[in-house]
Amino acid sequence: MLGLKFETATSWVEVASDGLQQVLTDHAFAEQKAASNAVSIIINYSEETELVQAMSDIAIEEMEHFKMVHEFMVKKGMILGRDQSNDYARHLQSYFPKTSDRKLALIHRLLIAALIEARSCERFKVFSENIEDQELAEFYRDLMISEANHYTTFLGFARKFMDRKIVDEKWQGLLDYEAEFMKSRGTSAKVHG
Repeated sequence: MLGLKFETATSWVEVASDGLQQVLTDHAFAEQKAASNAVSIIINYSEETELVQAMSDIAIEEMEHFKMVHEFMVKKGMILGRDQSNDYARHLQSYFPKTSDRKLALIHRLLIAALIEARSCERFKVFSENIEDQELAEFYRDLMISEANHYTTFLGFARKFMDRKIVDEKWQGLLDYEAEFMKSRGTSAKVHG
């Protein structure tokens, strides 16, 4: 369903479990950045009413997820900690060349957001199916569903705003690019690490 071209090894679950506070901190800030991205799309493409409505919903949901992760951390006696740079998102953003074409820039943003959500969904699935802590497994199972919905929303809008064949070619290229990058990942306690 997600179309990812590289699967996360279950060995990442052990890395993530050993660095649980770091994973949760990284996850919390990833949710915050996803909310900010949705708000930025609203600001930059305010004339697209349907897109604005969808991005409003996503922004609210992402901040709710941030709050859920933070509350889970507090419950476990953890503190949020400081945000760390997200080299995964930066790497994806470097795939498409900069453009002054607003529509093309939007398509690129939507595809990158879709891929980030798809990879998050995949990681949450691997985590929820392989972690011993049942409370944490259930927590990530619930979030996995939301990430899948966001993925389809972003990809759907990209296909709405440009010829599907062109979008799908861009999508496949981005998936290939991301798969190569992910082959060297799985060794740090980060959602996309």
